Amino acid sequence: MFIEPNNNGHRGWIEVVCGSMFSGKTEELIRRLKRAKIANLSVGIFKPEIDVRYDVEKIVTHNENMVTAFPVRNAEEIMKIAEEFNVIGIDEAQFFDDKIVQVCETLANSGKRVIVAGLDMDYTGKPFGPIPQLLSVANYVTKLHAVCMKCGGIASYSYRISKNTNQVVLGEKELYEARCRHCFRY
Repeated sequence: MFIEPNNNGHRGWIEVVCGSMFSGKTEELIRRLKRAKIANLSVGIFKPEIDVRYDVEKIVTHNENMVTAFPVRNAEEIMKIAEEFNVIGIDEAQFFDDKIVQVCETLANSGKRVIVAGLDMDYTGKPFGPIPQLLSVANYVTKLHAVCMKCGGIASYSYRISKNTNQVVLGEKELYEARCRHCFRY
């Protein structure tokens, strides 16, 4: 379990929570944000406005745990709102443009704690969007795993059931399965 470092002196940092679909990334993001609220820190939560799977203005886990978020069109919109918050949460970061990396660095450099959650790989097993760059500048990285839906092993891949070949296809259990390396490949 991730235990938050002490933020003495208002030093900011970046945390990235990544993994496959159904690994609990959003659940972990919400857990960390709730702990920040318990510590009386102001929390701002952001999500890409294209992610409307469960709700337009909330981030929602597969277990239906939810918190209200600011839906934004692009990474730069986060900067317009984030000033008033001590802790910034960003869900589904793989859907943001590459400017999300600079936004996170700017926020962290200004003393904010930035917690980012997202898929590290797309449905083909390739690095997804800006997540690899975020991993390289993060101070803390947590990679979560799901349970393989074919063999029950440790899953780190998001296998797409449908034949759609677009990189971004929003969906849940009707379109994706978590799979281990072997079951993903064969």
